[in-house]
Amino acid sequence: MSACPGCDCRTPLNFGIKMAFQPIVDASQKNVFAYEALVRGENGEGAGEVLGRVTEETKYTFDQSCRMKAIETASRIELPTKLSINFMPNAIYEPETCLAKTLSTARKTGFDKNNIIFEVTEQEKVVSQDFLVDVFKAYRKEGFLTAIDDFGAGYSGLNLLSDFQPDIIKIDMKLIRDIDTNKVNQVLVRGILDIAEQLGIRVIAEGIETERELKYLQDAGVSLMQGYFFQKPMLEAIQPVVFR
Repeated sequence: MSACPGCDCRTPLNFGIKMAFQPIVDASQKNVFAYEALVRGENGEGAGEVLGRVTEETKYTFDQSCRMKAIETASRIELPTKLSINFMPNAIYEPETCLAKTLSTARKTGFDKNNIIFEVTEQEKVVSQDFLVDVFKAYRKEGFLTAIDDFGAGYSGLNLLSDFQPDIIKIDMKLIRDIDTNKVNQVLVRGILDIAEQLGIRVIAEGIETERELKYLQDAGVSLMQGYFFQKPMLEAIQPVVFR
């Protein structure tokens, strides 16, 4: 693989980034399944502020920089689990070629590429769903795990599942909020769980904030979870999760 000649991944970013890490836990086993890398500014600025600085000209560089920074930082802090990285499908020129820096960074840092999960939000407006499917297939071919984030928040999730079945879907936090009392969300989430089970897809419930939400989801058969109830993101660091 060589550097991609058709995109602007060499355009300077003109601002620095860091990574925060939030655990994705296996609540049944009481251990950490993975950490999601979340972009932050050099001084810890939130993701919204950082993303607001990204332009059409710098999106390719930004996407590549986030991947490399996530892997480099995970290696430096000796992340003991899988690493989940968000990617921007519209910042990919050619899937296999654009993976060159990711693979090179993993090799240089000694981070096992088989422990990397690439996730894309369902809310991401992609130019072509066929192209996104090609991206996912290229990632899987290289040994990466794949995930759809914020599942249930947009309109394309089910259509995407008909063309490609990722390893993981992450149920959007809006469907999780107060699920112990929200009957409509209970029906929707159980429908998603049934689809995932039949397709052999693992499920992560996002945005867990209360013990009641945790208990309901456990009773529904969900074991992988993420949210402030367990731990908030930590800048360039991880610490043990205290299970209650």
